[in-house]
Amino acid sequence: MSAEPTSPPDAVRLPEHKQPALRVMPMPADLNPSGDVFGGWIMAMVDIAGAIPARRRAKCRVATIAVNSFLFKQPVSVGDLVSIYAEVKSVGRTSVTVEVEVFAERDPENPVVVKVTEATLTYVAVDDRGRKRPIPAE
Repeated sequence: MSAEPTSPPDAVRLPEHKQPALRVMPMPADLNPSGDVFGGWIMAMVDIAGAIPARRRAKCRVATIAVNSFLFKQPVSVGDLVSIYAEVKSVGRTSVTVEVEVFAERDPENPVVVKVTEATLTYVAVDDRGRKRPIPAE
């Protein structure tokens, strides 16, 4: 009798009630010297994904003003399908704070999903000249 494949203890499921802000697959050019995806590449993808709900809420252009927290939980590899979920957590007079979660879907033959990164970023609403501006009420 063959044993059923088991999931690693850190395996999770993708959030079923949300759509990802961004999905991307890293390529060999995105690797660091250790063979993992460069952390800066992940940070850039998180910044792009976080700006999407911030821009929708602010109803205008936004600029990243702060990376409040950023935690790398596991490395990302070439071939992982990276799904990035972003959700507005708070809105100030001129700023929007977004929480971002990053998951990697690994090994298409025996799929496993792991949470690889979580972050909180703050974006500021800006006008056409790059000056901060008030965010309209919903």
